[in-house]
Amino acid sequence: MDRAQKEKVVEELGQIFESSGVVVVAHYAGLTVANMQDLRARAAEHGSAVRVAKNRLAKIALGGKPCESIGDLLTGMTVLTFSEDPVAAAKVSEDFAKDHDKFVILGGAMGENALDRAGVTAVSKMPSREELIASIVGCIAAPASNIAGAIGAPASNIASILSTIEDKAAA
Repeated sequence: MDRAQKEKVVEELGQIFESSGVVVVAHYAGLTVANMQDLRARAAEHGSAVRVAKNRLAKIALGGKPCESIGDLLTGMTVLTFSEDPVAAAKVSEDFAKDHDKFVILGGAMGENALDRAGVTAVSKMPSREELIASIVGCIAAPASNIAGAIGAPASNIASILSTIEDKAAA
């Protein structure tokens, strides 16, 4: 890799570190190409991405970025899983680690906050952006359906009373 390519990689990694809501660092030694393709596919499904980069270039790209604290984790064969959603990359990494023993999560960063292994697990258990939006929409829609039910209820009660009176009168 020549100097221009290295500078381009450093710039790309810098943008990743700058714009990502969460970055998870893991070792992937022993995983097959098919395993890595599976990880990339899972990440893409959930709006996150996977990047393997030279640790030295990644450390250079971390300079001055909010997640600079993960520089110590960049040793050995590391892979970065990242997403704009602060939860997606952590969920993908945790799910993949459950299925593959050779995928070892070291930690990560959520903005300026450094995460250890337990921190990544805690973040992965949080609801995602889509789940939060769905629950908010549900909370907003519930009162409207309750109001519609309350408005319609008196009319149905009157109708049932009238039908009961009519049945008694006919008998």
